[in-house]
Amino acid sequence: MVISMYQSRLNPILFFNLSAIEVGKHLYWQIGNYKIHGQVFIVSWLVISTLLIFAFFGTQNLKRIPEKLQNFMEFILEFLQDIAKNQIGEHEHRQWVPYIATIFLFILGSNWAGALIPWKLIHLPEGELAAPTNDINTTVALALLTSCSYFYAGLSKNGIGYFSRYIEPTPVLLPINILEDFTKPLSLSFRLFGNVLADELVVSVFTLLVPIFIPLPVMILGLFASSIQALIFSTLSAAYIGEAIEGHSEE
Repeated sequence: MVISMYQSRLNPILFFNLSAIEVGKHLYWQIGNYKIHGQVFIVSWLVISTLLIFAFFGTQNLKRIPEKLQNFMEFILEFLQDIAKNQIGEHEHRQWVPYIATIFLFILGSNWAGALIPWKLIHLPEGELAAPTNDINTTVALALLTSCSYFYAGLSKNGIGYFSRYIEPTPVLLPINILEDFTKPLSLSFRLFGNVLADELVVSVFTLLVPIFIPLPVMILGLFASSIQALIFSTLSAAYIGEAIEGHSEE
């Protein structure tokens, strides 16, 4: 009887649909049996389209001595190559430059889109437009991509023996080493999400409380912080990949 009473109290908790919990209102698109946040996809497509346009026009009529947009594109490429080279290594970084560059440019474009474009002026039936990185689903997806990348890097370098690192230097560290692989994507996703959300909230509050010219310094600081967040995320992603490769290239 005591057990049945205990189970009856736990049942509402055990069967509570956690996926129904949400913060704020969202514009949902129904695709089959799934609902996705439409406002995230709208801004993401805008950011991706802008990056593709810059990439297309920046690689047209390439000259031996770069000028204007080509010069800017080559500067960005060299900057992103340096990130991958410094974290992954001289000989292994080339194959990871596309991934690191994509992560950096998408996060930077998303953060800047949220900081520069007055999305509040565009009204949707439900929810509101904002930076894609303002949604925890986006940042978690990016963090999981990084997790898959460094697992792939370690497995492609050392095969199934990659998992021997969990018991090095002693099997006692097995739980800690396993936990580390779970905390990496968590820290990446929540750091990016929290900083972008906090920046947008601060700007919104200042805009409501004071005239429009007062929040401008905060917005400029937000652009700088957004750039730093993109740099941190891409640098840590490259560092995790480099760690997975370096640890096994020495064996």
